[in-house]
Amino acid sequence: MSGVGRPEPGLTLETIRRAPKVLLHDHLDGGLRPDTIIELAAESGYDELPTTDRDDLARWFTEGARGHSLEKYLDTFQHTVGVMQTPEAISRVAAECAEDLAADGIVYAEVRFAPELHLAGGLTLDEVVDAVVAGFAEGSRDRPIVMRGLLSAMRQQAHSTEIAELAVRHRHAGIVGFDIAGPEEGFPPTRHLDAFQLVMRENFHITIHAGEAFGLPSIWKALQFCGAERLGHGVRIVDDITVGVDGAPRLGSLAAFVRDRRVPLEMCPTSNLHTGAAPSIEEHPIRQLVDLRFRVTVNTDNRLMSDVDLSHEFVALHEAFGWGLDTMRWLTINAMKSAFDPFDERLAIINDVIKPGYEALGATG
Repeated sequence: MSGVGRPEPGLTLETIRRAPKVLLHDHLDGGLRPDTIIELAAESGYDELPTTDRDDLARWFTEGARGHSLEKYLDTFQHTVGVMQTPEAISRVAAECAEDLAADGIVYAEVRFAPELHLAGGLTLDEVVDAVVAGFAEGSRDRPIVMRGLLSAMRQQAHSTEIAELAVRHRHAGIVGFDIAGPEEGFPPTRHLDAFQLVMRENFHITIHAGEAFGLPSIWKALQFCGAERLGHGVRIVDDITVGVDGAPRLGSLAAFVRDRRVPLEMCPTSNLHTGAAPSIEEHPIRQLVDLRFRVTVNTDNRLMSDVDLSHEFVALHEAFGWGLDTMRWLTINAMKSAFDPFDERLAIINDVIKPGYEALGATG
C-alpha cells in the first residue's frame, strides 16, 4: 500500500468502470433515471414535474442541486419521492438502481432509503421495505452485484424509533443497518437516542449522516452518544486537524479518535461540492484524509442530482490528485471492510472479487 494517495500513471474511464467497486452511501430516491420519473409520473397522475422533457428534467435536477446548500439540495427530492408511492414504482426504481450500479462495475452496494417518505399512496412501512428488497433482488439477478439496504429515518421528524424497529425486523431480508438523514443543522442525532439505543441493544448496525453541513459537534454526538459505526460524509472532521509551524498535521482528540478507531468516512466528493461542503474537488479534504490514512471510502450520494456515478467520482479524483488503480484498490477494500454484511461474506468479496479484479487490471497493491 505504499503507493496509496500518490500520483499514478494515466487512468481511463473504461478501466475504472471495469474495476470492481464498492458503494456504501447512495440514496435510492436520489438515483432515478429521468425517463423513469417521467413514465411513473404519467402512470400515477403526478402532475408537479417541472418538465416532461427527458433532457430538460435531468438538467433541472442537477441545476437545482447545485445551490451550495444542503437544504436547497434536498428540495429536489419532492419529485422523485412523489412518483415512488406504489409497490410497483418502488420496485422498478430499486431494480433499475441495481442494474445501473452493476453496469458501473459495483460489486457490493448498500443503498439507503426512508420508508416514511413513501406512505402517501397508502402503503405500510413494511410494504415499502418489501418493495425495495424485491426490486433489488430482481435487478441484481444474474448480475455480479450484492445489493443491501439501509433504512433512514428523517432527522427532522419523530418516527425514528419506528424506523429503527422496522430495520431490525427486516435484518434477515437484505436490510443491514439504520441511518438518519435530512437537514443536519438544528436536528442533532441526539434527538433520536431512543432509536439508536434500540438498534444497539439488538446488535444491529448504525451509520449516521454527520459532518456534512454541520461541524464537529454533529460528528462527536453521532459517535459518542449514538453509536455510529460509520459517518455519512464526515467531511468536517478536518476542522479538528491543524497544521503546525513545522508543516506537520496535528490531530485534535476527535480526529485522532476517528482515525485510531478506523471509523469509516462515507465521502461523497461531487455531492459535497453541490451542498457547499467543499469548494472544488482539488480543495476537497479527501486528499488530506487519505494522506493521513483515515478509513476513507468514496461514494456517490445522489447519482441523479449530482449527475455522477462511482466511476466518474474516481475519474475526478484521478484528475485532481493523480490517484490511480493502487489508490482505487485501497479505497475499495476500505469500503468492503466497512460494509455491514457479515465478516465472512465481506472477506470473500475482498479475496475472490476485488483483489483479483485489480490484479487483472495491473494494480500492484
